[in-house]
Amino acid sequence: MIADAVPESFAFLSALADPSFWWSVARAVLYLVIGVVVSRMVRFAVQRSLTHLEAGQRMLLTRIAGYTVLTLFVISALRQFGFDFAVLLGAAGILTVAVGFASQTSASNLISGLFLVLERAVRPGEIVIIGGRTGEVVSVDLLSTKLRTFDNLHVRIPNETMVTSEIVTLNRHPIRRFDLNVGVAYHSDLGLVQQTLLDVAARNPLCLDEPAPLLISMGFGDSSIDYMLAVWAKSEQWLTLRNTITREVKEAFDTAGIEIPFPQRTLQPGVTPLAVQLVAPSGDDSPSPSGADGSDGAPANGASANGGTAAGASGAPGARSS
Repeated sequence: MIADAVPESFAFLSALADPSFWWSVARAVLYLVIGVVVSRMVRFAVQRSLTHLEAGQRMLLTRIAGYTVLTLFVISALRQFGFDFAVLLGAAGILTVAVGFASQTSASNLISGLFLVLERAVRPGEIVIIGGRTGEVVSVDLLSTKLRTFDNLHVRIPNETMVTSEIVTLNRHPIRRFDLNVGVAYHSDLGLVQQTLLDVAARNPLCLDEPAPLLISMGFGDSSIDYMLAVWAKSEQWLTLRNTITREVKEAFDTAGIEIPFPQRTLQPGVTPLAVQLVAPSGDDSPSPSGADGSDGAPANGASANGGTAAGASGAPGARSS
């Protein structure tokens, strides 16, 4: 073994002494340096030329361009040392198939992330509702999308879930409509009701004049006549409008004497109830004062019988004295 190691060490030393080896190292280092510089220049050029795209799209395309250029220069540098990339590409193909089966979820998230960025389904800074969660989009990365909820929780959603879920964006458009449903009593003056609702919308400074407020009659409800007041506001002022206009409508109705009724229910039996009739005991023309069923009358009869017995008992001595 020592004898085999000695020739190898001599071969290595002879390779170091060969000037062509150092020329190959110099060329490889030069390729790497040029690759880093050119990669940065390409990234800067892509970033400046794609100003019409979204920030997420520019970042993705910039990274792809930079890494592609750097990879080409790394391959050129490795070729200076005699690497055979034909064998390497074959092994890379086999490795790619194996990694593809092992990381199907990651690959699916990666492709879904590209779709999200290119389609501009969500953008950083937008308020979205995804799967029952509401929050601000922090970033759209290659594998997942990050949200920050209103209670300051960090939520990571895989891009595959983002692609297959319904996404509701709350602030992409500059204005947003709020629908207020309200019911009034049936005896209310409907003309006064309509005018009061429109006056509330006109006095609220957050309601936009264009599009104009809209009042829609929703029909007859169970306990009220229902209306819907639709008003428009800027997206960033929508929540404030929702909180203020509800209070203003209630105060305006109280001032105008308009009643907002409570739900009313009338219960009716499904069948006719049974008739109840008092019946006197048999053998007596009038019912007993103590009860109609004669249960309390028995003591009265017994009392009269006892009275008769007492009378017979008091009369018995008189009969004997006579």
